[in-house]
Amino acid sequence: MSNVPEVALESTIIAHGMPYPQNVETALEVESIVREAGAVPKTIGILNGQIIVGMSPGQIEQMGNSKSVWKACERDIALAVARKADAAVTAGASIALAARSGIRVFVTGGIGAVGPSAGRDFDISADLPAIAQYPVLTVCAGAKAFMDIAATLEWLETHRVPVAVWRSDDFPMFYSRTSGIAGPWRVDSAEEIARAFAVRRRMAFDGGMLLAVPLPEDDSMPELTVKHAVATAVEQARVEGVSGKALTPFLLGRIREITGGRSLQSNIALIKNNARVGAEVAVALAKELSPAP
Repeated sequence: MSNVPEVALESTIIAHGMPYPQNVETALEVESIVREAGAVPKTIGILNGQIIVGMSPGQIEQMGNSKSVWKACERDIALAVARKADAAVTAGASIALAARSGIRVFVTGGIGAVGPSAGRDFDISADLPAIAQYPVLTVCAGAKAFMDIAATLEWLETHRVPVAVWRSDDFPMFYSRTSGIAGPWRVDSAEEIARAFAVRRRMAFDGGMLLAVPLPEDDSMPELTVKHAVATAVEQARVEGVSGKALTPFLLGRIREITGGRSLQSNIALIKNNARVGAEVAVALAKELSPAP
């Protein structure tokens, strides 16, 4: 395993999270931000059945402009490879593939989490078990705004996942800096979270960690505005019978329409901000894990 600071990046945000061409433009800008901070970006995806850890700009363009890209969670990886499919990988699948490649830091927008009706339909994203299982530090803007944040933090606590919030005492709500729910642990520097993760690895504890990063104040949407848009979009999904893998793209699209495109602006801002923080953490972690001279 190398001590070169690397940052894994998912591809569902390219194929299913944003419209074209903003998706491709954002993905390439995110990679540039990671490089400027001194780390190596590794966008992960599957093209023609080949798992690619470090997609080229041309491959990112191909994935972002195609209408036939699968959305693959971890359970789908083997099938996508066997069928020689093109597949964008979710956060959970990216974490699994990052761990397999020795990458310790993963950056995404928002993680899938405990769904708002999980008590009835058992809707718990596969992202959460991946965070709990693999030795990767996940950097995100919290859970996607339509998830149950309190239940998600409860799930993570039960599964022994350390959760920290970047320079805030309040857990973020994706498009908004605040959710009204206190974060379990606050960190104020990349070195602090990197040191904690390095100690965890040295103690041979299994699994990963989660760092939730509130987006910048100027790009944040008011908490009540986000909650109204989410409630409206969730109700539309219920009426139209949308569920499963189609639900997240549907909700993101509806929220974008309800907010007049403001949510897309916040989404782009938060993934760029996460990339800056994640790259700083990757650089600090590489130093922490470097052998003593």
